Amino acid sequence: MELQCEVQTYEWGKLGLDSKVAVLHKLSNPTFEVGEDTPYAELWMGTHRNAPSRVKETGELLSAVIETKPEYLGEPVRLMFGNELPFLLKILSINKALSIQAHPSKEIARELHKSNPEVYKNPNHKPEFAIALTPFEALCGFRPIAEIKEFMKNIRELRAIVGVDISEKFILSDAANEKDMLKTCFRSLMLCPQDVVSAQLKQLLFKFSGRDEKTREEQMAPLLERLYSQFPDDIGCFVVYFLNYVVLQPNEAIYLGANEPHAYLSGDCVECMACSDNIVRAGLTPKYKDVETLCRILTYQTKPAREQLLRPTVEDAYCQAFKPPVPDFAVIKIEVPAAVGDYTLKPRQSASVLIVIGGGGRMGSTRLKAGTVVFIPANEKYEIVDITQDILMFQAMANVDMF
Repeated sequence: MELQCEVQTYEWGKLGLDSKVAVLHKLSNPTFEVGEDTPYAELWMGTHRNAPSRVKETGELLSAVIETKPEYLGEPVRLMFGNELPFLLKILSINKALSIQAHPSKEIARELHKSNPEVYKNPNHKPEFAIALTPFEALCGFRPIAEIKEFMKNIRELRAIVGVDISEKFILSDAANEKDMLKTCFRSLMLCPQDVVSAQLKQLLFKFSGRDEKTREEQMAPLLERLYSQFPDDIGCFVVYFLNYVVLQPNEAIYLGANEPHAYLSGDCVECMACSDNIVRAGLTPKYKDVETLCRILTYQTKPAREQLLRPTVEDAYCQAFKPPVPDFAVIKIEVPAAVGDYTLKPRQSASVLIVIGGGGRMGSTRLKAGTVVFIPANEKYEIVDITQDILMFQAMANVDMF
């Protein structure tokens, strides 16, 4: 079943046809008008109530189809998640940094939903991962302790934000207590009074203007300046000294598990996640900030940036499987050269949603081209024929075969 999917025009999205979201949606829907000054941020593919997909031929909600024919989900999915699609597939096009945030674990999500249901709208967790389609920038997870200490030693304004006494204790901490000190430092940073944050940011930016390029790079000046231009006087600018900064190349992926801090900064990606709205935000956003909750729930695990990557396993010459350590979702990258001509999709234990990023072919009566989105019932075997251009697709499904 080919799907009609929804676009979200959040203000951080790329404008007009600079957005891969807009381009893909336009290619699949020729009557869709792209506004050159409109930010096209996300394309949603699934049954999420905020932007549910429909069957293109009939206009029926995909959720209604699944309700009528729950066997489409696959028995392992139904046993684990009930008669609902447990994942949401997206394309993101990011022009401006998203918030410093974390997604709560199931246990914490239940607690937050019970105490504040207006903000935390359901009791589910929201792990996610992103596969880069273009060079893709993100902050993800805490840096190794040694790197954070080095920034603390060399940037006086950072010590002033955290507090001189706390900073000194952190710098001198040993392996036995440095995790507790990191937690204390980060909380002190995030709760720093706004007037102090504004003053120290302005002072640091002034210093950067006179520094040589090597020092500017070492002290993250270009990134901090960019974040400041997007969110003036925001405490999130200082978070670059605590979190890993990564630039993914196309087809590289990062996984963001429960209670791990992160922020997407720029680029286009395929994103897949559990169906939930639960986000705890604390910086680089005009939205509601829940700093105390964020600081409380974080794991404070530290590791190098490259260890944040989710590496795929090879299924065959044309398929790579990105499988995170949760049962809610996995994504298969499928790239078939035109010279192959035909390719048979593997039957899966789970229903899946597939989007074509480039190239073309035919699957049953559906003509596949960039932007085409299809729903595939569990255990069905489909052949893609007439591949006239190298085809690139991503197929999302529940990760039930791993659990």
